[in-house]
Amino acid sequence: MRDEKFMKMAVDVALDNVLRYSGGPFGAVIVKNGQIISVGSNQVTLKNDPTAHAEMQAIREACKALNSFQLTGCELYTSCEPCPMCFGAIYWARLEKVYYACTHEDAAKIGFDDQFIYEQLEVPPEKRTIPFIQLLTNNTYQPFTAWVNKPNKQQY
Repeated sequence: MRDEKFMKMAVDVALDNVLRYSGGPFGAVIVKNGQIISVGSNQVTLKNDPTAHAEMQAIREACKALNSFQLTGCELYTSCEPCPMCFGAIYWARLEKVYYACTHEDAAKIGFDDQFIYEQLEVPPEKRTIPFIQLLTNNTYQPFTAWVNKPNKQQY
């Protein structure tokens, strides 16, 4: 029953975002030990920030609230199956579990189609619709070498 409560909240946030703020129809809630840590709504057009998806906003706020760059032990409730960017952020944040309502197919039906991004991941970098071109300089590997040799680095 608790899970449904948090999912309903994520969906209500998404609806409120559309009706009150003219934002995208997406909402997210992060919970730890049954307590709400953060709530996020899609703010892409409001902030002119293509990364301001509901899940990203919730992850950022949860990290601030918990004073940590990892969200181990936390669960994400989101009104829609996460896009590839949010999918990556979820794994980087080490969330324990993700619950979603609508699927990415449902989102595609209303104009939020991420399938092309999934497909681009399989294309060689230089042949993608936005070409990715490796450009090496004489200092290319210096940051990596410095990281490897740094004795007091904080792993993540």
